[in-house]
Amino acid sequence: MPIRYKIERDRRLVISTGWDTLTFDEIMVHREQMTHDPDFDPAFNQLADVSAVADLEVSIDEAKELASRNLFSRKSKRAFVATKPVIFGMLRLMEVYHEISVAPEQVAIFHDRDEAMKWLDAEERSAVLNSGQIS
Repeated sequence: MPIRYKIERDRRLVISTGWDTLTFDEIMVHREQMTHDPDFDPAFNQLADVSAVADLEVSIDEAKELASRNLFSRKSKRAFVATKPVIFGMLRLMEVYHEISVAPEQVAIFHDRDEAMKWLDAEERSAVLNSGQIS
């Protein structure tokens, strides 16, 4: 299956990585495996890097379904990285569906993994600063 995940509990982060051709069914299996992992916490943030995906076999209806089924909490941030224009565009479409059906400002699409991580880390640093754990 051309998708895997890693859970970094100390960073409160799930990192999903895809490659080759990725299908709707494979994404659904990935999500099922991830949510049944004892280390998974829906309050974690997610980085989904699909920059190595050559083809995304997901229909518009399947994209709507993926976007409307949120595995993460409403406070979690999800950053997607895509470099191929057609995949980036499909993710943007899914971002819009997600904002309409689930929650705004929870998902962001990036061309660059470092920028995605900065966005996720900024949210984490802000939360820690607001809790008074860092002076």
